[in-house]
This record gives sequence, structure tokens and C-alpha cells, in this order.
Amino acid sequence: MNVIIVGPDRGLGAALEARGATVTRLEGVASGERLREVGIETADLLVVTDVSEATAIPVSLELNDDLKTVVYAEDSVPEFVRGNLDFAVHPDVLPVEAVAEELAPTAE
Repeated sequence: MNVIIVGPDRGLGAALEARGATVTRLEGVASGERLREVGIETADLLVVTDVSEATAIPVSLELNDDLKTVVYAEDSVPEFVRGNLDFAVHPDVLPVEAVAEELAPTAE
């Protein structure tokens, strides 16, 4: 499973890697160009941990319509993104290990 995390890792990257995922971290502006550079077109999962970069979700889906999208952040997701999300969770509700288990259920 190829995962791209947009924003601070919050420990989720290591938890996903422990379950066999390959994780690429992208901090800063998640433009279409930068998303292409980190392999969004072949990624399986996009996790956004900084909702100020929520536009990465519709941009990514234009480049990869098979992409699963997740927000793991404390702040609310903008309305224009909600219809594109597969899963959104507040870090206080589920720890990174539980989220990783849900997203990558089989360790390789």
C-alpha cells in the first residue's frame, strides 16, 4: 500500500509503515505539481493531517480517481471537501495505531 501524508505526520506514518505500507510525507503546500512529484497518481491512500491543505483532496482525486482519502486532524474539514472524503477522524477519538489498523489492516 502506497500512502501519502500531507501535513505533520502525527505518528501515523510510522504506524502505517509498521503495517507494511510505504509512506511518503509531504509538508507545505500540496499543489498538483508537488503531489505528482511524490507519486499521487499511483498512491492508494491520501491522508491529510493539516486541514489548511484540504484542497489536496480534490486535486489528488482528479489525478487518481481510485484514491482513498482520509483526514486525521483536530480541525473541521471545509465543506467543499466533505463529499470527497472516505474517512475523517479527530486524533483525540482514535489513536494512530487504531487508524493505521483500519487503513492498512494486514501487516505485510
